[in-house]
Amino acid sequence: MIWLILVLLILALLLGPSWWVRRVMQRHSGERADFPGNGGEMAQHLINKLQLNGVGLEGTEHGDHYDPSARMVRLSKDNLSGKSLTAVAVAAHEVGHAMQHAQGESLFRLRTLLAHVALWSERIIPVLLLALPLLAWWQPGLSRWSLILAIAAMLISTLVHLVTLPVEWDASFGKALPWLQQGGYLSEQDMQGAKQILRAATLTYVAGSLISLLNVWRWWRYFR
Repeated sequence: MIWLILVLLILALLLGPSWWVRRVMQRHSGERADFPGNGGEMAQHLINKLQLNGVGLEGTEHGDHYDPSARMVRLSKDNLSGKSLTAVAVAAHEVGHAMQHAQGESLFRLRTLLAHVALWSERIIPVLLLALPLLAWWQPGLSRWSLILAIAAMLISTLVHLVTLPVEWDASFGKALPWLQQGGYLSEQDMQGAKQILRAATLTYVAGSLISLLNVWRWWRYFR
């Protein structure tokens, strides 16, 4: 019974944030005829207003994000062309990342660097884990080092998620929300909805952090 409760709690922690994020985004995704522009127009307006020279805007099929290597704000089709509260808030959030990049903020630079390292480490992890049975049979000492390297690579991925959380929070509540409020773009009621959306955009990475930590713990048990 205790194990069942523990499993349910872990599932709630892992799946709960993602479910809540989708629910919040969908709740505010309805078209708003009273909005003067769509998400793409809001993003372009902020880019121009904030004088983020060299920052571009385009659509993507790979989720809303800011690409620092291309200096490009990329929005999904719904958020690029949609006149919804979700589209406007998400657009402002992604421009927030462009501002972090332009200002050379330390956490943003660290997160970008770690993300490049994590990309390579994620490619190495499957190779190291697949080699474990063969190394355990051929040379047990090497299998132990292979597991150590795999866990270290997983920790880099976990670190990326943990560093990402404050970066996302700043893009939402240090950048996007003040811009929307001070610019008078939204009514007081819509500002409350925007807060929920921006909080959801940040919490998207909470589930990723928890899953990453759980994966490290699972393999650490084998190492011990």
